Amino acid sequence: MTFKEKLQAGKFLLTSEVGPAKGIQTDKLLEDAELIRAKVDAINVTDLQSSVMRLGSLAVSSLLKQKGFEPIYQLTCRDRNRLALQSDLLSAAALGIENVLILTGDHPALGDHPEAKPVFDLDSVQLLQVAKRLQEGFDMKGNKLDGNLPKFCLGAVVNPGSDPLEPQIMKMDKKIAAGAEFFQTQAVYDLKTFENFLSKIKHTKVPVMAGIVLLKSAGMARYMNKNVAGVSVPDNLIKEMEESKDKMATSIEIASRLIRELKPMCRGIHIMPIGWDKVVPKVLEASGF
Repeated sequence: MTFKEKLQAGKFLLTSEVGPAKGIQTDKLLEDAELIRAKVDAINVTDLQSSVMRLGSLAVSSLLKQKGFEPIYQLTCRDRNRLALQSDLLSAAALGIENVLILTGDHPALGDHPEAKPVFDLDSVQLLQVAKRLQEGFDMKGNKLDGNLPKFCLGAVVNPGSDPLEPQIMKMDKKIAAGAEFFQTQAVYDLKTFENFLSKIKHTKVPVMAGIVLLKSAGMARYMNKNVAGVSVPDNLIKEMEESKDKMATSIEIASRLIRELKPMCRGIHIMPIGWDKVVPKVLEASGF
């Protein structure tokens, strides 16, 4: 079954992500992907994550597809105008890449080329609408596409920890109306916050996958609390990392515990290893998958 078929069948889904290299080397990335073959339902490919110049997500998605993996091609609005965004969506479809996660993208000022001009010609809601329209056979201006039509499984992101939460839910509703078929969330560490979010979206039927970012240190947790909007790492988890003599083992324990607790609440889990790709199989095993 494809990722889209599993979504439609109501299956519990597991995804992880890979970050393309800052260069053209792909051996390590493909080796890391092999570690989770048949363990996850799809693999996200980040698009210039944190606004750092890297190998493109479309190229890596294509390489994964050729190797028999099911990629989720992440596409941000940050770097491309509406011409390039539509062209890249058509390119993905031509390469047999169906799953697309639409994001606005971090501002270039946060990355390694802070002087780069941000584009943001479209936002994530508009780009979802464009992707939906392409599937109907028309570009953004109503011009008819030639030949076979692209087919996508469109995803979007949501932040359960946003404060205030209401604007986030309003935007989520707009993304659903625009064509979003699944959501992957920002990192979840606080179960009560996630439960509150779920209580506010009972009117939606679109699957939500809870995001898990592997903690590497207490310092990382504190940094996220201070700098990442909507992320709140509880003090008890920070203390666990602070007192740990084996940070990786403790990170696996925390992540697997969160996954076991989150599983009954949502339709899937999305793991963001942030460089610890080789740890993902251990997290899944410890989680009971």
